[in-house]
Amino acid sequence: MSFISLVWREMRARPSAMLTSTLAIALGVAALVAIRHVTHFSQQEVGKQLQSLGANVLVLPKEATLQDYYAADLTDQTLPESHVSSILMANLEGVERLSPRLCVAADLDGEKVTLTGILPQDEFKAKAAWQSVSLLDGGLGGGCGKASCGSKTYDDSPESLANNRSIDQLEGNEVVLGADIAEATGVEPGENANLLGEDFAVLAVLPRTGTVDDSRAFAHLHTVQRLSNAGEVVNAIEVIGCCEDAAGDLVPSLTKLLPDAKVVTISQVVSTQVGVNRLMERMSLMVLVVLVIVGGASVASTIASNVRERRREIGTLMALGATPGRVARLFLVKAWVLGILGATVGCVVGVVVAQVLGWQWAGVHVAPLPGLLFLAVTSAIEITTLAALWPARTASKLDPCICFQEV
Repeated sequence: MSFISLVWREMRARPSAMLTSTLAIALGVAALVAIRHVTHFSQQEVGKQLQSLGANVLVLPKEATLQDYYAADLTDQTLPESHVSSILMANLEGVERLSPRLCVAADLDGEKVTLTGILPQDEFKAKAAWQSVSLLDGGLGGGCGKASCGSKTYDDSPESLANNRSIDQLEGNEVVLGADIAEATGVEPGENANLLGEDFAVLAVLPRTGTVDDSRAFAHLHTVQRLSNAGEVVNAIEVIGCCEDAAGDLVPSLTKLLPDAKVVTISQVVSTQVGVNRLMERMSLMVLVVLVIVGGASVASTIASNVRERRREIGTLMALGATPGRVARLFLVKAWVLGILGATVGCVVGVVVAQVLGWQWAGVHVAPLPGLLFLAVTSAIEITTLAALWPARTASKLDPCICFQEV
């Protein structure tokens, strides 16, 4: 009988003990893999938001609650549109663009859609009352004044709305669709779309962003106000600053200028998620400790019990010429098999759980991380090896003569 066959036969003879140990390892690895995957992609998303939106400031109604930057304007609370004029006339340093927004529920070809009214940038330059506002490098405010900030360039294509958070030109009868709603309805640029009883010409379809913007339709702010009978109000005003340093300085100025509004930066928005990520990192360390203790103890107990029950068989093997090293390897291989099986099952379950809960908990899409999975498998093998060392060493030191004398 070959060495591997002997190991496999021994494991089949004790299925319940092997299953218990494998399950203990699998549960620990699954929890560790799921937490680390969600944490990794959540941190990645936070970093992406800080990089792309770090210079942005949100002006919201005082009563508005904020958990997701991209969904900040999805609120029943409103601000007067005149706040846009107030910000512009204040000529605040660091303001490059403004993007007031109003959201209403609508239906497009049987699909629920959030119709978002935005004010194109050419409207600001067309208003006679705003002609006195100085323009510096294409900005609307009084310049940046930050030595560390370079000048920004803006793409004037409609698709740039996904990244720039503003659009240069948008007629009253035009609409820009998010990727999801365009795919669901099959509407393409150049075709017509009926929203709130009015036909719009589809100007463009935005690239997929993975945010709530994918299920939106963007139209002219004043058209949305008219169709929804909302009046001259907005749900949010996005102030696009020239850099993150300038954004921090804008907050106290805007708060003083608009006392009836809430002013927040992207750093404040993601601070809660940053705290959650740190908590999950600590939890992953706790899970690792539990995996070491519970998984290791389970394997050690299983192998030690196996050695006690198989003393006569071990003595027979040694009497037939098996060396102490070969006997020790017999039990170590069993531990390795337990580690590999448990870790593999745990990795599969952990990734599935992370993909399901990642979007629900943190709003992120999760993909398998090969490096993390490899680390989880190798860690499980190391833990089971260390747990089996003492029982394996005990087995290798058994005296065949004494084993045969035992009943």
